[in-house]
Amino acid sequence: MAAALAPWRISAFNTAKQSENKMHDDTVARRFGFSGGLVPGVEVMAYMMHLPVARWGRDFLERGLIVARFVKPVYDGEIASVTGQEQGDGVTLSVESRGELCATGSASLPARPPAVDLAAYPETAVVADRPPVGAGSFPQGQWFGTAPVRWGGDKLRGYLDEIRETEPLYLDNNLVHPGTLQRIMNRVLVDNVVLGPWIHVGSTMQLLAAASGDDVLTARAKVTANYDKKGHRFAEFDALIVANGTTPVAHCHHVAIFAPRQQAAA
Repeated sequence: MAAALAPWRISAFNTAKQSENKMHDDTVARRFGFSGGLVPGVEVMAYMMHLPVARWGRDFLERGLIVARFVKPVYDGEIASVTGQEQGDGVTLSVESRGELCATGSASLPARPPAVDLAAYPETAVVADRPPVGAGSFPQGQWFGTAPVRWGGDKLRGYLDEIRETEPLYLDNNLVHPGTLQRIMNRVLVDNVVLGPWIHVGSTMQLLAAASGDDVLTARAKVTANYDKKGHRFAEFDALIVANGTTPVAHCHHVAIFAPRQQAAA
């Protein structure tokens, strides 16, 4: 019988109320059929990471694999409950809030991180003058970069507080929480296009090394798909997140609705 992991319950916090993405603003989000501003998907994914890190510790930061798909919104101030079941060599994950299933996923710990070819992911500068969003904003095959960022010190402490993370591993060892790598993946879109409201749909992230708070981190992302589905415009990205221009720390597949269909006002 599959063993259940200790659940992780937090009071969800909308970290992006003042962000450029107005899908996190109550008034705008309601125009798209939601009850209020959405807690960012990258934060929901960060909640999910608590269980595999509790299960595998630092090893997960060095070579863990996590998959997340967002099904329903998590709202500011609501309790989000992350549960996990051991299944084979991995763990199945789910997030529930307000009695609804909000996210599903899984995590596992490969015996070693897979090899990646850094040279296959060219370093790309961010767009100097971001164009406004349109159906062709992320053409298939195009490369995008992100502005360099460090995520240590006060910035890391603030982030851990925002995601309600209490695991001491990060501050005790000056290690970056992998949820910040997902924030960097969102910057692939935000640093290069002036977006309207948009939605992170899901991600797969294979960790390759534990990132330090002293590392300078950037993403090198290629658009692998750009398509319309039910009136929403999607883009998919294949990316490496690289420390100090030399060390891959995560291989990511990121899916976003960058131009959502707006619902008629009720």
